[in-house]
Amino acid sequence: MKPALLRILLVEDDELFRLGLFMRLQQEPGIEIVAEATDGETAVELANQYPLDVVLLDVGLPGIGGVEACRRIKEQHSQLPVLVLTSHSQKPLIERLIAAGAQGYCLKGIEAEVLILALRSVAAGASWWDQTVTSEIRAAFAANPPSNAKSTEVLTNPLTRREQEILALIAAGKNNQEIAELLYITIGTVRVHVHAILQKLEVRDRTQAAVLAIQKDLVAAELLAKH
Repeated sequence: MKPALLRILLVEDDELFRLGLFMRLQQEPGIEIVAEATDGETAVELANQYPLDVVLLDVGLPGIGGVEACRRIKEQHSQLPVLVLTSHSQKPLIERLIAAGAQGYCLKGIEAEVLILALRSVAAGASWWDQTVTSEIRAAFAANPPSNAKSTEVLTNPLTRREQEILALIAAGKNNQEIAELLYITIGTVRVHVHAILQKLEVRDRTQAAVLAIQKDLVAAELLAKH
């Protein structure tokens, strides 16, 4: 079965980097770059013009910049996921991105296969935060907690509420088909979420993920109680 088509707005001001991204992503089955922008204002305009599934957004943009572009896009299209791709990883920037509504954050230099998984994950409703950067920021947040409660929640538990639901069902021994039926989502969406869960928790299989989730309280108690 063919993967669902992902329509992407690519926002990057570095021409060579943007071209490389465009060529690699267009090679991937089920991915279409429907528009490109080189500044924040154009990105906001294009988000209003095209039907999109994901915005892949650089932060260091001319004009209003990536964070403000993300905020404006999310204001007008609250359900449109924004995945940030940048070379910057400072703690204040992460807080601002979360506050602006970004669903994910990847560092430039990421492997193409991982970036594609991140794109599919945020399109399926999950979040995606770079593991190395997130670990460093969690340590910084522990010493100096952020004022933004949403930042604390995202970076304390890398799993979204939907991923927690799926992990609770995995812990209950449910397979992908059963999870899809119980949550009224497609089996393909379940697979994307499961793959994202394994990546985020840095485990090899579903059993390890379930054990780790229980050990670290990554699944809300009421979700485990349901199953």
